[in-house]
Amino acid sequence: MNSFDKPQFWTITDAHDGQRIDNFLFSQLKGVPKTRIYRILRKGEVRVNKGRIKAVYRLKTGDIIRIPPIRVAERENKQEIANFDQVKNLENSILFENNQFMVVNKPSGIAVHGGSGLSFGVIEGFRALRPKEKFLELVHRIDKDTSGCLLIAKRRSYLVHFQNQLRHRKMNKEYLAVVNGQWPKKKQWVDVPLLKTERKSGERIVLVDANGKPSQTRFYLEQTLKEHSLVRAKPITGRTHQISVHAAHCGCPLLGDEKYSNRDAEQSLLKRLSLNTFLLHAQKLSFTLPEDEQLMEIEAPVPEMMQTVINTLAS
Repeated sequence: MNSFDKPQFWTITDAHDGQRIDNFLFSQLKGVPKTRIYRILRKGEVRVNKGRIKAVYRLKTGDIIRIPPIRVAERENKQEIANFDQVKNLENSILFENNQFMVVNKPSGIAVHGGSGLSFGVIEGFRALRPKEKFLELVHRIDKDTSGCLLIAKRRSYLVHFQNQLRHRKMNKEYLAVVNGQWPKKKQWVDVPLLKTERKSGERIVLVDANGKPSQTRFYLEQTLKEHSLVRAKPITGRTHQISVHAAHCGCPLLGDEKYSNRDAEQSLLKRLSLNTFLLHAQKLSFTLPEDEQLMEIEAPVPEMMQTVINTLAS
């Protein structure tokens, strides 16, 4: 937690060259609400080389940043500590790590970052666990209730390299999902546009809509589980809730998905399985390294809860 009574002056090193000022402040002012950070940027209290800047300003090596006095309420400190206790075991979830990046087997139920009412997530957890690390940034995101491979960059050059792979669809992701119904064996390729919208209640939802963005997912039937199926999904694009919506579009929504399946009809089964969310696991992640284009493939073991449900549904 950074809290101080006097202005601070920080000099930007190569590690943060090219990073947006707002993202830099999020990583350095751990525990300070994003709304407060945007407020001090908007009011011109944060200065770069003595001048006012906008939140989208990209830092340059040698820039001198002036940070105004910032205090964090005791209530927020306590909340951070409570959340830290929930993520301190993340060190045990690391699948691979070197000096440039790490891949974590994110547990279901933990957000990848704070926001939307959550002040703490995986990235905040690692920053708190490793205060001496100068650079830790998410390469991509997965939903709170999704488990599995999450890539975190420890060098800006690697972050840029990995995000370029994502942008050009050269990073491959494979998910396992438990869905309702018997998956049609011939249904392997789904290519329907997806549109983000809101219900009258204010809940955000994604719909199949001709006005949406192009979205493609390749599905494979892994195992028939009597009245359910275990499928492997390879998203080509990376739209919000893409796998869930595409599976529901095929008539086989994710079991336990409160947004896109009929939870009321599933209640007795979900209670018997002690399941309160869907089962979607990012099992494999493949990418290349910048120095030699070497291909790496990381695999995350299926969570015990998910394997138990698979075994129960198959019996």
